[in-house]
Amino acid sequence: MPIVLRRSLIAALLFPLALAAQSPQPSPKNINTYIHQSWDTLSRSMSNCASIADPKLTTTPVLYLPAGEPIPPAVRAMQTKCHVDVRSLPRAIHHEGDLSPDAIRTPGLLYLPNRYVVPGGRFNEMYGWDSYFILLGELADNRLPLARGTVENFFYEIDHYGSILNANRTYYLTRSQPSFLSSMVLAIYDAERTTNPTGARTWLERSLPYLLRDHALWIAPPHLAGATGLSRYFDLGHGPVPEMADDSTYYTDVLHWLQAHPRQTSSSYLEKTSSRDEELPPAFYVGDRSMRESGFDTSFRFGPFSGSTEDYAPICLNALLFKYEHDLAHIETILDNPTASTHWNRIAAQRKHRINKLLWNNKLGLFVDYNFLTHQQSTYRYLTTYYALWSGLASPAQAKRLAANLPLFERRGGLQMSTQTTGEQWDAPFGWAPTNWLAVAGLARYGYTADALRIAREFTATVRDSFQRDHTLREKYNMDTSSSSVAITAGYKTNVVGFGWTNGVYLRMEQLLANPPARTH
Repeated sequence: MPIVLRRSLIAALLFPLALAAQSPQPSPKNINTYIHQSWDTLSRSMSNCASIADPKLTTTPVLYLPAGEPIPPAVRAMQTKCHVDVRSLPRAIHHEGDLSPDAIRTPGLLYLPNRYVVPGGRFNEMYGWDSYFILLGELADNRLPLARGTVENFFYEIDHYGSILNANRTYYLTRSQPSFLSSMVLAIYDAERTTNPTGARTWLERSLPYLLRDHALWIAPPHLAGATGLSRYFDLGHGPVPEMADDSTYYTDVLHWLQAHPRQTSSSYLEKTSSRDEELPPAFYVGDRSMRESGFDTSFRFGPFSGSTEDYAPICLNALLFKYEHDLAHIETILDNPTASTHWNRIAAQRKHRINKLLWNNKLGLFVDYNFLTHQQSTYRYLTTYYALWSGLASPAQAKRLAANLPLFERRGGLQMSTQTTGEQWDAPFGWAPTNWLAVAGLARYGYTADALRIAREFTATVRDSFQRDHTLREKYNMDTSSSSVAITAGYKTNVVGFGWTNGVYLRMEQLLANPPARTH
């Protein structure tokens, strides 16, 4: 299996569309103005030529409609205006994995009916977990129709593409992303019910079947973590991922690192092709793809380059599902279905019991990941431990231990991802908006207000100071230097400008700092 992806010739048509997607307009000098404008500059739709471009690939843009769907008028107009090749998928998709990307000759964008906001730069499509943090910012900025349209797009993906996708490209048809759908639905419901309670309830009722279908994805094979009763990340595809075509040395870089560090390398990560040559085997790509479903691409959390991701029940995913199950119970209560609400509370309690049994490390005072093949807890200290606070999973005693462990992760710029410096973007010393927000919101939820406000001040200062230097917001930051200066060893070496979830989290942290909750600790 080749470790370097073949790159096709750059189609002439790609350049104007890619440039339209990537070239920023002159930035305003005020960070809040920049963010307010970003919902429009980063928005895409099926009437916007910039939506089709894929900076990650070098093929002519194609827009795919679900099998049997007529061409919508907006798409027909764009077809003429932008010279876009519009095709239909070869068959209907009912479940994740029903259609392999290999069956689609030319990769392309998957149609969505509503306008949506993209992260920025090379990420020119609607992403799964990014959209939750983008939505928080949209709601903070009174952009309810835009936020609601994004959630409706996820419903459309479930109906027509089998699941919520990593993002709406054909090469993502084999994987999802950490699901915040119940949190998004409730955020829209809460925003709308004060002015339109009847409409909000009706919409919530319509949302419920989609929530049930999305949740079901994570509690059935192949997303079950062995016999633990917990869930794992897993991608149904095979081999190298095509979206790394714009960083075609990635797998070569990984191979060279593994060869240079034999003591840190699992025997399953390398395969001899001759007496002198080695390559990455199919088993490595299983972990590599599963890591990408997690959203944490790349770190050493699940082995070098997270090549064993599929072997773990991770705290992040299972804390998310615990909250999801509680959200379903809450929604059923709102909809006057007490029996269903009791059912979901019982399911959530079962997950909590399993998490406490397998993922809580009392010696460390942290929630960790669990290798269900070796039956051992991971010793890798990772910021996702604070998902247990955001989700309401932790007991008061566990919350106290987690708050006491903040010095493991806290640096002058905010919270770094791990205690390991590996050169990968999801490890130390780098910090990201979503995980900083989940930790801050979780600390505030448990009454650790001073900690929450301190970290919010640190992270917003990092974002603001960086903005004052170059008038951009970025996807990640260096927590040691409190800056956007990052040096990545392998994979996603750039620090993309945009940036959807940073914009959203910055606004929410500003709101928290302006209206802090009552102090209880």
